[in-house]
Amino acid sequence: MATTEKSILNRMYFVAGCLFLFAIAVGVKLLNIQFVHGEHYKSLAEERTLRNFKIPANRGNLYDSNGNLLATSVPKYDIRFDAVTVSDKNFEENIGELSAKLSKMLGRSASYYSQKLRTARANKQRYVLIAKNLGYSEYMKIKSFPMFNLGAFKGGMITEQTTVREHPLGKMGERTVGYERRDENGYFTRVGLEGAFSNYLRGTDGRRLKQKIAKGQWKPISDNNEMEPKDGYDVISTIDVNIQDIAHHSLLRQLEYFEADHGTVVVMETATGEIKAMSNLGRTDDGTYFEKRNYAVYEAHEPGSTFKLMAMVAALEDEVVDTSQVIDTEKGVVRFYGRPVRDSHHGGYGEISVAKAFELSSNTAFTKMITEGYKNDPSKFVDRLYDMGLNDKIGLEIKGEGSPRIPHPQDKSWNGLSLPWMAFGYGVAITPLQTLTFYNAIANDGEMIKPRFIKAVKDRDKSIITMDKQVMNPSICSPETAAKVREMMKNTVERGTAANIYTENFSMAGKTGTCQTEYWIEPGRYIASFAGYFPAEDPKYSCIVVIHKPNRRKGYYGNIVAAPVFKDIARKIYTDTPVMDELENLDFEDEDIQADFDTYYASIQDEKMLMPDVTGMPAMDAISILENLGIQVRLNGKGVVKRQSVSAGKKIDNNAIVNLELS
Repeated sequence: MATTEKSILNRMYFVAGCLFLFAIAVGVKLLNIQFVHGEHYKSLAEERTLRNFKIPANRGNLYDSNGNLLATSVPKYDIRFDAVTVSDKNFEENIGELSAKLSKMLGRSASYYSQKLRTARANKQRYVLIAKNLGYSEYMKIKSFPMFNLGAFKGGMITEQTTVREHPLGKMGERTVGYERRDENGYFTRVGLEGAFSNYLRGTDGRRLKQKIAKGQWKPISDNNEMEPKDGYDVISTIDVNIQDIAHHSLLRQLEYFEADHGTVVVMETATGEIKAMSNLGRTDDGTYFEKRNYAVYEAHEPGSTFKLMAMVAALEDEVVDTSQVIDTEKGVVRFYGRPVRDSHHGGYGEISVAKAFELSSNTAFTKMITEGYKNDPSKFVDRLYDMGLNDKIGLEIKGEGSPRIPHPQDKSWNGLSLPWMAFGYGVAITPLQTLTFYNAIANDGEMIKPRFIKAVKDRDKSIITMDKQVMNPSICSPETAAKVREMMKNTVERGTAANIYTENFSMAGKTGTCQTEYWIEPGRYIASFAGYFPAEDPKYSCIVVIHKPNRRKGYYGNIVAAPVFKDIARKIYTDTPVMDELENLDFEDEDIQADFDTYYASIQDEKMLMPDVTGMPAMDAISILENLGIQVRLNGKGVVKRQSVSAGKKIDNNAIVNLELS
């Protein structure tokens, strides 16, 4: 009996000891949690109940030089339904009327929505999609529907807002306008103006502390560290949508006719370097064209005969030739190390002056001129090209500028053919925009100006930054040399290789270019180009047109494929751009004549703009875009835009009225 009691006592002592040790362990753990890891667990608890939420900033608008929208942000709303949180009474009382209103607004039958909502409730679904991508007016309307008007808890309505970037001009100038995108890893892709000036447009996101409450909802609470979002600035670009429209459609027509692979056009204001238009179109597999890549900025290629301007300027500056010097074209063929150089004119041009060789784009004359002038010191020729900035990037804000390549005699790849081939634009590489920058400098008496894409950055009506012209090189050549080559380019249009685009109505000056490309793959692939400026006497705009791989059965020379685009752009700018200086401050003695003139002058000063394509957009988004352009909108129906009374791309006046038919 005593043994049994002792055994029980021992067990009790053991259990008591275990409990004592367990109590000590619990105490140690509590002390450890409280004093050693206390801050960690406290922050963890706060993280689960308190969280900083990001408040996205509104991205600024991108405008053209006349205030037309190129890109703007529009809010979009997704509507979902929590079928669990709604009471039976509220659900049954409102489902019929709610289904009918959803049917009228969204287009499907009332029975479809009734069945969808009842199925969701039966399956206890808490995140059922009702509608996507609604505009603000549609969101406010659906928010007022029966049951949804009871709010998130009683009515089960869940709203998710996103911001979508809209481009009112659609596909026209898409690569120039560009975009900024961020992938799932946080890396940005920046294209065009949107990408280049995203630091101004993006703004600064805010943050707000919220506390988790019942049913997974988060409630904002006061916090000293709260920061409101700062919206992005508006950017005023140099693009003129009227000139962009002209350039885009002129290039597109030529690409379609010649079935070319791709092409680009750039129009620059001569005195300021402002880019007024830049169109880049590439061919798809089905033969249509779209803004595929920014060829004007990134694509460095052999320029062919447009490079003869650079060679001529170098030779005149170094005084190795004079414009009156006579060169024998030797029946149109000369050989260097057994390799022939041919003129496009069979039999050559006989003995011609250097100036005439430029007008007729004689390959043989240029190779002889450059080879004879620099054969003892080819570095002198290349160094002159370098001094004119031809081997340097422009340093554009737009990403992806191609690198020019001008070989030097010190390079390992230099050989006996390098110098004569460079004379007519082979063995070198340069982008269309780099070529145009040089031509623009000649039009400016030798002053090379950096191409510019924006005029100003604004915070509403307040100017933050104003961009002025930036001189890259005050004098790439002497005024005398610039004057000589300008006369040659004028004669090229009047009586040279580009005589086919000559007109008495307005003057132009420029240089044609034709060169083979991908000749290492197969012969017969060409690049046709034309670069120049207009008017010839007092240049206002410079322009380059480059078209790659046209159907050679239809044509491939620069004067046939590219030069007509240049002429079409120049003609339409001459026609569509009134010369205001000649009309201002005119006074007439006759009051009736003065009144008529005042009416006319006021009418031509009204800004013209292009009608954007708003078909397929929700009504609220279309209204937002059009009213920002000063257009009066009349709606017929509800939903998304099915038809617009003024077709996209058509020029319209301020305060024009546009009727939108909604589906």
